[in-house]
Amino acid sequence: MSADKPSLELLRSITDEHVLRALMDRRRMTRAEIAVHTGISKTTISESVRRLSETGLLVDTGERTTGRGRVGSYYALAGDIAIALVVSISPRGVVGEAVDVFGEVVGRAESRLGRAAGRDRAAQKLAEVARAVRGQVGGGLRTAVVSAADPVDRGTGRLVHLPDAPFLVGDLDPVAVLGSLVEGPVLVDNDVNWAARAEGREGCAAGVADFVYVHLGEGLGCAVVSDGEIRRGHRGLAGEIAHLLTAGPDGAAVPLTEVFAVLGLRRPGSTAIDVEALRAATAGDGVEAVRTRGALARAVGGVLAAAVSLSDPRLVVIGGTWGLDSGMIATISEHFGSSPRSVPVTAARVPAPDLAGARIRAVEELQSILTSSARPGLS
Repeated sequence: MSADKPSLELLRSITDEHVLRALMDRRRMTRAEIAVHTGISKTTISESVRRLSETGLLVDTGERTTGRGRVGSYYALAGDIAIALVVSISPRGVVGEAVDVFGEVVGRAESRLGRAAGRDRAAQKLAEVARAVRGQVGGGLRTAVVSAADPVDRGTGRLVHLPDAPFLVGDLDPVAVLGSLVEGPVLVDNDVNWAARAEGREGCAAGVADFVYVHLGEGLGCAVVSDGEIRRGHRGLAGEIAHLLTAGPDGAAVPLTEVFAVLGLRRPGSTAIDVEALRAATAGDGVEAVRTRGALARAVGGVLAAAVSLSDPRLVVIGGTWGLDSGMIATISEHFGSSPRSVPVTAARVPAPDLAGARIRAVEELQSILTSSARPGLS
């Protein structure tokens, strides 16, 4: 018995999806160019372009080909059909961007927050920024991607308050806050995971399927990338390294965060690392600076040794405000290089990596939403 032939509606939807993907790739094309790009006949492509134009997904740009032969019209995705909200929530404040399907930022708003803002104030600022961004674009927001400088429960998207976390916004629920402001899904993850995604896509770990990203800033964090995927753990709390036991300044085993307390490098009344004080204490070649750099490198090296033992990465990427200091990177690399299972250590390269990683995910989600709109019964 022969298999059922695909329906005409299904064949049309497949062609429409090819046309949409071609224009996501090339931005503007004539029907003849789309036909060459997809390998589908020009007649079939012309029908698809007509259908997609009638539904408002495509527009005639008004541009025409020049030269010999028939004049061709250039088509592109309609400008306001696919816009995502990308948000970063950190002690520096709430930053929101409107991002189109090509990854271009077409709107932006921000608001100051603070290190101990609390859930209610953080929710208020998040909603204010989202409304401001939405007001800058037409067509609404199709999805939202949120980066938070706190642990995130992977099942609910709520922020998780762990003991001694330096940035406290309680159990903020970005999904609930943004639900009425965004038409589609709200995706939430912590800033270190988004940063690792950015480095894996367009930074120093591009093309590397297995690596560890360690964030050394006011807070401490780690992301494990295995087989090209972020390993988030049962609740999404994988990589919370602040309380991992490591070597303290006197050689005794202490939680990583306590190393900074012993060295006097934490902010008063907080577990946040005092980055300015740390940089001052590690600058230059004086005895105390060398000693402090060494103590920090040994402590971080203990964390790296544990990460390498558990995840077997090809590369370790160091990011964060003080982690990127050249002297610190060199000292960490030197100390870690003497461990039994060392791997190369390199500096992160992507600017504002958490936003960059969230932006990449937003574009993927927008493209999925657009192509789904061409499938029968799924729009």
